[in-house]
Amino acid sequence: MRNGVTIGQAAVFVGVTVKTVRHYHKLGLAEEPERDTSGYRRYGSDDLLRLVQVRTLATAGVPLAEIGPLLDADAARFAAALDDVEQQLTQRIAELTTRRDTLHRLADGNRALLPDRAVVLLERMAELGFTPAEVEAARDGLVLAKALVPDGFDDYLADVEHALEDSRFLALSKRAAESVSWAPDDPRIAELATDMADHYLASPAQLKIVTGLQARTEAATRYKLIAHLGEEQAPATARLAAFVEARLRAAGVRIPGASGPGSGQ
Repeated sequence: MRNGVTIGQAAVFVGVTVKTVRHYHKLGLAEEPERDTSGYRRYGSDDLLRLVQVRTLATAGVPLAEIGPLLDADAARFAAALDDVEQQLTQRIAELTTRRDTLHRLADGNRALLPDRAVVLLERMAELGFTPAEVEAARDGLVLAKALVPDGFDDYLADVEHALEDSRFLALSKRAAESVSWAPDDPRIAELATDMADHYLASPAQLKIVTGLQARTEAATRYKLIAHLGEEQAPATARLAAFVEARLRAAGVRIPGASGPGSGQ
């Protein structure tokens, strides 16, 4: 009878499960002992040492597929391989840290989708009296703008930040937000569109809120996706946007694509 311990005892001594020991054997990381005369496999000191080495490397993050060659390598190759594993672990740690930080930001849904500066702008809108639904709609527009026109996003934020200091812009913006609930043929839509277009034309800095993002795009499609977000659910919003764009085009402002009444481009 061969001296040694059973697979169950070996697993306890090494600090793994029996299933893990058998998995090591299946992968060829450790040889399976021969059965003794009683029909049991007995693990001796050398077997346990090998299992401990495999378990230690696996716990350190070395992929199982690399452990066999690593244990059979000479000292120089072993050291070099460990350096490579350390670099891989360092990279994984950085990736996991980034994921953890993202999870923390998910506690505030806005911060998971937008930079802090944009979140501050949304908070400012709430302080200025915009409703939660209106702030949410603005948030969705910012998320889409950041994704589709990232190189122009910071300038766009700056334009909106400055515009929020203008009481006339605020009043028009709140009226536009209220128009979501209007009927598409409400005569107030045309009146509001005229007021908005006139205000933009008289305020070149604020006109950039309309034209700035589309100037950065390589096609009209991206501009229209951003500018017309949510119109499928709010026909009045679509009509208002169409009227504003038509009036701006009539004044010589470049707006990509035809989008409704009076738009001829």
